[in-house]
Amino acid sequence: TQNQAFSAIRFLYVNVWNLPFDDLGQVLRARRSERLPTVLAVSDVGRVLAAAGQDSHGLLLHLLYGCGFRLREGIGLRVKDLDFGRGTVEVRAGKGGKDRFVTMPESLSAILQERMETLRALHLRDREDKAPAVAMPDALARKWPKAGTDFAWQWVFPGSKLSTDPRSGIVRRHHLHPDWVGQRLRRAAESVSLTERITCHTLRHSFATHLL
Repeated sequence: TQNQAFSAIRFLYVNVWNLPFDDLGQVLRARRSERLPTVLAVSDVGRVLAAAGQDSHGLLLHLLYGCGFRLREGIGLRVKDLDFGRGTVEVRAGKGGKDRFVTMPESLSAILQERMETLRALHLRDREDKAPAVAMPDALARKWPKAGTDFAWQWVFPGSKLSTDPRSGIVRRHHLHPDWVGQRLRRAAESVSLTERITCHTLRHSFATHLL
C-alpha cells in the first residue's frame, strides 16, 4: 500500500543512509477511511433473519450473527467443529490462521442437531454414489488421505450439488458458495424494506456491538 511504501522509504533514509527525512516527511500519505461500519438494531437483525428463513442459507446467516462469524468461517465449518455437549463451535484457521472456540447460541442448538440427521443422509448417499471425498486442508490430506470420506469432516453447510474443485479439477461436494449467501441476505433485507446496504460482515459488526 501507499503507506507501507512510505514507511519503507523513511526507514531507508533514516536507518540505512543516515539522511534527514524532514522534507520528504511532508509528502502526502494515504488517509485511512473514516467510514464507520454499518450496525443494525437488534429488531432489524431479527426481521432480516426471520425473512431469510432456516434452510441452509438462512441458517448460516443466523449462525453468522449468533456467533459473530466471518462468512468464510461460517461456510467452512465441518461437522466435527460442533460440540453439542459443551455448546461450542470451533473455528479453525480464522483470521491470522488462529483457532478459537465460540459459544453456540442456544436458540440454534436444536436446529443444528436436527441438521446433523440431514447431513448424515446426504453423506450416506454420496458414499453410495461413490462421490469423491470432500476437500481437506493440504497437510491433513497428506497425513490422512481417506479422512475426507468420514462424516466428521463433512461440511455443515454443503452445496446441494456436486461441483468442480477449481484447484484440483475434481468434481466433489463443496460448501455453499459465499455469493449465494450474500444474495440471500440482500433479498431478505429488501423484503423487510431495510434501507441500509448490508453485507454478511454487517451481521458480525452488529453481533459485536450488541455484546457491549
